[in-house]
Amino acid sequence: MSTKVERALKAASETKDLLMGSNVLDKVPELFKKYFAGHTAVVVADQITYEVAGKEVVELLKASGINQEPVFIFTDPELYAEYSFVEQLSKSLATHNAIAVAVGSGTINDLAKLASHQNGREYMCVATAASMDGYTAFGASITADGAKQTFNCPAPKVCVADIEIIRNAPTEMTASGYADLFAKITAGADWILADRLGVEPIDDQAWSIVQDGLHDALSDPKGVHEGDAKAVFELISGLMLGGFAMQWSKSSRPASGAEHQFSHLWNMEHHTNNGEHISHGFQVAIGTLAITALYEEILKYPFDQLDIEACCAAWPSPEVLEKESRELFKGTDFPEIGDQETKAKYIDAEALAKQLQLLKANWTEIREKLKAQMVPFNEAKNRLKMVGAPYEPEHIGVTKEYLKNTFVRAQYIRRRFTVLDLLIRTNTLDFFLDKLFGKNGVWALEENKVLSE
Repeated sequence: MSTKVERALKAASETKDLLMGSNVLDKVPELFKKYFAGHTAVVVADQITYEVAGKEVVELLKASGINQEPVFIFTDPELYAEYSFVEQLSKSLATHNAIAVAVGSGTINDLAKLASHQNGREYMCVATAASMDGYTAFGASITADGAKQTFNCPAPKVCVADIEIIRNAPTEMTASGYADLFAKITAGADWILADRLGVEPIDDQAWSIVQDGLHDALSDPKGVHEGDAKAVFELISGLMLGGFAMQWSKSSRPASGAEHQFSHLWNMEHHTNNGEHISHGFQVAIGTLAITALYEEILKYPFDQLDIEACCAAWPSPEVLEKESRELFKGTDFPEIGDQETKAKYIDAEALAKQLQLLKANWTEIREKLKAQMVPFNEAKNRLKMVGAPYEPEHIGVTKEYLKNTFVRAQYIRRRFTVLDLLIRTNTLDFFLDKLFGKNGVWALEENKVLSE
């Protein structure tokens, strides 16, 4: 285990041990006995992960004399992180006192995490793919009542990641994890903005856990795609670190920004690609590219010459904002969310003026920090392409028009301050959307292309 992972593990409030390495699955019984002495185990898997690692874990636990309840296997071919599946597992766990050993990736982990919590139990996780950062995260991301929600529940007490299993996972799962890790770049930029504008200060510990070594962990997309052991180890380490930071802060702020709001909105709007669910990482890949392109334009903008008075004059009242948000989400499953979330982060014109003065007076310094944080758009796009992740919105069934609309709608659905809120508060949203979707933009709409001919 690397030094930075060891330091992060010490800062984690819930996970007491993390074992990463090649051919370490045989250590599962030893760790179970150490942290769950005297308890019975129950392996939780789906049909695929049971064959990949679950069956071996069952045999290893049996050989070590650990009592087990019958394996719980999800058999639904459409299994995803949805609340009805939590209920299935929770109901089963309620019939005994066994500790769940979740063998799988994001879906299995989140289902076991929440179901265990509902039964007042800790659990153990055996990761089978480097597909997302939720293994060691506080909270489970579950779809309930038609909307993706984060339920508060503790991370696993122990986590095992066998690199030989993980590097042989389907390449699209590994690419998904790489994209989720790449999102920490733009999430960090959003936190820099929130910190410098006095909205939400950077937690140095959480920042260090995620951002120190992040660029190194993302440096070999080709190796990740090819299943190179070192590259995959760096990737899964980075993803585990993201989870630890969320444990430390009890918030997803260290690992999630506007790019995740795109993903959340698409989930809430039931967006699919040819009828198929899109992985979280693949949604986030396009969200990250969208926000990267936006930052690239923002870094050229003279915010040090901002007309604060004009921004304050254009700032809507809470009543106007409520009307706008309710109109925007009329006919959806979530008609009130825009009103709820924008009210939670609303500030009056006086506070806005002070915030924008901070932006204007410190723009040179803020811009330099953002520049150092970001990866150029073309490079980001190329890395996602090399790793096998989507790099055009159409790859996940998102049209350019839908993408443009997402820039408008996404800031309404979460109270977290991101770069999208900066555009609203500086009254520059339309300006930047024209930069991205106008005739010379990276996602020029077809009608703009025609007009330019």
